[in-house]
Amino acid sequence: MEPIIKTFALGAFQTNAYLVKNQATNEAIVFDPGMEPDELLAAFAHEKVVAILLTHAHLDHIGGLNAVRKLTGAPVYIHPLEQSWLTDPELNGSARWSNMTAPIRCERAEHELADGQTLELAGFTIQVMHTPGHSPGSCSFVIGQHCFGGDVLFAQSIGRTDLPGGNYETLMESIQDKLLELDDATIVYPGHGPKTTIEMEKMYNPFVTGLLR
Repeated sequence: MEPIIKTFALGAFQTNAYLVKNQATNEAIVFDPGMEPDELLAAFAHEKVVAILLTHAHLDHIGGLNAVRKLTGAPVYIHPLEQSWLTDPELNGSARWSNMTAPIRCERAEHELADGQTLELAGFTIQVMHTPGHSPGSCSFVIGQHCFGGDVLFAQSIGRTDLPGGNYETLMESIQDKLLELDDATIVYPGHGPKTTIEMEKMYNPFVTGLLR
């Protein structure tokens, strides 16, 4: 069954959080609960959230994590390279952007992710891809032809690499070796901005088209 996907652009950074529901099981997964999550929290009234998946642990992707955890009791999944970022405002960037938020400190995640891992959650089979470059532990999650990639690939753009732990060459390798290997029809749900497809990015993204020459 195709997932029901709801998008919430949260906080000053307009970070996309996603609520992905399986209507057959009446269970849901949350991706990247960002800052100012009230709209997202209100959507939980009729949903059983069974997992919180983090593409990475920058402040704008975890700003609402404590609130979502408290309301749902759902376990958190993150790559081990960013496990410590959850508890450290210096690492997650909230200390740097102190004008935007109070320091963000979350409990450690219950589960750590590995490249190539398969998760069975909410009746979905989820493929985990480690896609570093924007940050060391960035992960992308694939459910059928839906890819939740955080800040790796955007519509006609890519994630920034000037933050601590970022690396442009590594990001481009992640895009070329992981995301561009997905089916062209795969829909990409990025951390900011509108959704896109692998085919559209191969055609119109100037960073991607350079990889295909």
